[in-house]
Amino acid sequence: MNARMRRPRALLLDFGGVLVETSRREGWSAALAKEVHAALVRAGCDELDVTAVETDIKAGVAADKCWKDAMSRPYAPAEMTHTGFWGDYVAADWPAAARQLVVAHATPLCRRMGELRQERRIRPGIPELLDAAEEHGIPCAVVSNSLSAAVHRNFTAATGLAEKLALEVYSDEAGVRKPNPEMIWIATRALGVEPGDAWYAGDNFDRDVLCGHRAGVGGNVLMVAGGTYDVPYEVRCRPDAVVDDGHGLLELLTNAIEGDG
Repeated sequence: MNARMRRPRALLLDFGGVLVETSRREGWSAALAKEVHAALVRAGCDELDVTAVETDIKAGVAADKCWKDAMSRPYAPAEMTHTGFWGDYVAADWPAAARQLVVAHATPLCRRMGELRQERRIRPGIPELLDAAEEHGIPCAVVSNSLSAAVHRNFTAATGLAEKLALEVYSDEAGVRKPNPEMIWIATRALGVEPGDAWYAGDNFDRDVLCGHRAGVGGNVLMVAGGTYDVPYEVRCRPDAVVDDGHGLLELLTNAIEGDG
């Protein structure tokens, strides 16, 4: 049952699962391993074969997923750094020169991994939602966890979504990650609104709904996506509303605007 929420002064949206839907690309780890291995060989680091590189990339991603689940329990988690991911999660047992090379290039490697790993498509109803918000003077912003903000920013720029967004806040740039409420407060401060006057829409319980609850948003919306109900553990707080896609969020917003009028 969706609660009646008052008209927001700002609308904050998660990236993956809300603004866009994603799907895993087959063969992404092999493609990335081939590129990393070639760079290592060019630098004279020939101790590792391409199979070992791919094995450790996949191991790093799996370990990172476990870390992300664990980090949705603390109140104010920091984000994984690019160098931490490549130096500690992928290349921890590599020869020193090979490890130093990927650490030195960690930021572009994170971007390349993000480019190869997933396909992204704008979720249904999102363009209409952003247009309606703009029509009513409600600024929209992205508030999202990310290992490479550059990948997300490139997508919003290429699709024209960036023109409809007042702000994009990404965790690897901010140094903190949801459910740290600072992620939402960065956006509300920049937009000049109180958290209680903003809505936040995310696609999972342990990072998004919990973050909205901790930040004190006026409307805490869960948008259902592929992994929404695959929770790592029980989260006691519940959203104010649940919607299926951008059309559902637009309906909520329309009802709030009409009710305010």
